[in-house]
Amino acid sequence: MSVIDLVPYEEALASYDPVMGLEVHVELGTKTKMFCGCSTALGAEPNTQVCPTCLGLPGSLPVVNATGVESAIRIGLALNCEIAEWCRFARKNYFYPDMPKNFQTSQYDEPIAFNGYLDVELEDGEVFRVEIERAHMEEDTGKSTHVGGATGRIHGAEYSLLDYNRAGIPLIEIVTKPIVGAGDRAPEVARAYVAELRELIRALGVSEARMEMGQMRCDVNLSLMPKGAEKFGTRSETKNVNSLRSVERAARFEIQRHAAVLNEGGTIVQETRHFHEDNGSTTSGRIKEEAEDYRYFPEPDLVPVAPSREWVEQLRGELPELPRVRRQRLQSEWGISATEMQSALNAGAIDLILATIDAGAPADQARKWWLGELARRSNEDGVELASLPITPAQVAKVSALVAEGKLNDKLARQVIEGVLAGEGEPDEVVAKRGLAVVSDDSALGDAIDAALAAQPDVADKIRSGKFAAAGALVGAVMKATRGQADAARVKELIFEKLGVQPE
Repeated sequence: MSVIDLVPYEEALASYDPVMGLEVHVELGTKTKMFCGCSTALGAEPNTQVCPTCLGLPGSLPVVNATGVESAIRIGLALNCEIAEWCRFARKNYFYPDMPKNFQTSQYDEPIAFNGYLDVELEDGEVFRVEIERAHMEEDTGKSTHVGGATGRIHGAEYSLLDYNRAGIPLIEIVTKPIVGAGDRAPEVARAYVAELRELIRALGVSEARMEMGQMRCDVNLSLMPKGAEKFGTRSETKNVNSLRSVERAARFEIQRHAAVLNEGGTIVQETRHFHEDNGSTTSGRIKEEAEDYRYFPEPDLVPVAPSREWVEQLRGELPELPRVRRQRLQSEWGISATEMQSALNAGAIDLILATIDAGAPADQARKWWLGELARRSNEDGVELASLPITPAQVAKVSALVAEGKLNDKLARQVIEGVLAGEGEPDEVVAKRGLAVVSDDSALGDAIDAALAAQPDVADKIRSGKFAAAGALVGAVMKATRGQADAARVKELIFEKLGVQPE
């Protein structure tokens, strides 16, 4: 169905209630894979971080990564889940080229964590509780690169390349219970939930959870049911959505698409769908399997996992301050509104702001640069704020140069531009571009004399006590010095030359 066939969003929500289910895969930051000792480091040559176990060669046996289990328990506890006293792995059987074993080692009916919840705060401060069905351990697949064709997908490709370095990397899959009652705010709830979950994962230190790098990705399940109905509709599953904005757009698009199909008397097909970043649409993938299609059975080569209650309670006691509690504390410390804190969260800027403060910048200046100039650049470039090629320490240095009077805001923006362009550290950009503020009296004198000569009427107004008129002269001097004059010193010198002393 094309975009022009969609039912308007408000019209869709007038007739139907959306039901969502969100499945989030988190790639853990362990040094080795889930069931073998192969490295998980990024950037290696294809198929160099593999062994008989993660390639599924005959006779090889898996061993569980203890850090992976610990990370799963930490995540479960932070999500207010119950932690299983005994659980085990299962084989999820299906064939795809990036599955070297022809099955995925996962957990089925015995997950390590279950029955939890996560409270998320929406734009207007409303708190919505998302209930968690389960969080279970599994392994990632390899990476397929489809060469040829127009879409980069397997259909129409001339051939495919397979890299198994990723096969076996530890994953935690976090599955919500059906999310009902969100109404027209369902897409916003989806985005807020994934954003809060990402902050929580990072706070736990178990993953960087960088969505643009595939370390965290979301499957958006959605169905509609007519107003007043009690039975859920048939769901679609939009796979591997990899940004907060896209999670919201995918949910919104599917609501409109489902409504269009149902309004025309059609039937929703239970299928996976692909999300397209360029226009926010989804297209059909494959018919969605049911659990029985995977022929789950207990993994015979791995013993059950039985975390002791003492260990679980020890890990509970070691949990860090969780993101929502931390935001409330920071909001109070920084003296900002809930809306301003929400903006920082939406931009993915909180940790960057804190790191900039740690590097020496005042809190208000750290917020100013990350939520202003740098947020603008991230939006223009279509990348997350943390992916910009500038560090908190560099932003703190720019802030220090402004505080020292060596830069004004206009020049500081040019310095940031230079750092982002790879021209070096802030001091180097200042030197290369000649951006330092001009505050030397002799250097400013000629420009001030020229401004006074060009605007004698303004000079007369100032002499008569209309001191605000000095702004026009300051502007002329700033223009003459390409914005590099110290505006405050220029104003002082103008008053001195005119022999006035404003109170």
